[in-house]
Order: sequence, then structure tokens, then C-alpha cells
Amino acid sequence: MIKVGDTLPAVKLMEYVEVEGNGCSIGPNPVELPAALAGKTIALFAVPGAFTPTCSERHLPGYIEQADAFKAAGVDEIWCVAVNDAFVMGAWGRDQKATGKVRMIADGDAALAKALGLTLDLNGKGLGLRSNRYSMLVKDGKVVTLNVEGPGKFEVSGADTLLAQAKAA
Repeated sequence: MIKVGDTLPAVKLMEYVEVEGNGCSIGPNPVELPAALAGKTIALFAVPGAFTPTCSERHLPGYIEQADAFKAAGVDEIWCVAVNDAFVMGAWGRDQKATGKVRMIADGDAALAKALGLTLDLNGKGLGLRSNRYSMLVKDGKVVTLNVEGPGKFEVSGADTLLAQAKAA
């Protein structure tokens, strides 16, 4: 499992972009790690799935509400990552009004979750292989803080915890 001090792996994620700009075409666009992390401080959190109850009612909304406070603490971007496709992540972001506050990043084939050692097997529940729930502060591609939830828990990966860590970093 990834730990504090490690560098995030070189994987390709996807993001649905609705507005053309900065060289991005409308539609799914690649997010290549580590290039997308270079020189930036990222508040990254992962959820088991878009539109799921805890993720939609508590996890993502906390980061949306605290977006300005994260910026004030020196965070360049907030990323929400889930093992869903880019279209689903885009729709979830629209539904939650995350645009301009939280980047909705798709780990469609669980490449990041697998490389981090943070997969969650929900095959028996009809959801397949997903990402565990966690949050981390990443500076220039390196993990500065890491908060991994226990099975079925939402106690340490929320916006308040990561924001306090960002302010202290």
C-alpha cells in the first residue's frame, strides 16, 4: 500500500471536460500522472463510487463546501477519484455542482486504485472492484498525508481532516 513519502504512480486517468479551453477538447481527456501533479499541491480523495449514498451526501459535498478554504491553505486543486467512467464522473460533478471547485477524475479500470494497493472488492454487492475510501495531500507528486478508511467507514478522509492537514503542511 502507498505510504507517506511515496510518489504517485505513472497511470492515466480520465476527466470529462464540458468546456473547451487550455488545449482541452470537450469530452473525456486524459489526466497523465505524474505530469498533472508536477509543481502542484493536490487534495485528492477517493470514493467507492459516484452517486452512492455516503459519497454523494457527505464525502464530495464537504470538499465542495471547503474549496475556498483549501485554496487559502495553498492547495492548487481538489481531485475526486472513483472507479467509474469519465461520463459518469462528469454527470456526478454536474449533479453535485462541483464545477470549478473539485475535478472529477475517473479511474475507469482501477489502475490507480490497484497501483496504490487501495482496492475494495465489492463484487458480491454488484459493484465489482472499486477504490477504497481515502484522502491524501500530494505535493509535486509525493504523498504528504494519507488517510485510509476502514471497511464501511467515513471517519478520517473527509474535507475537515484533509483541510487541517493542508493548513499544517
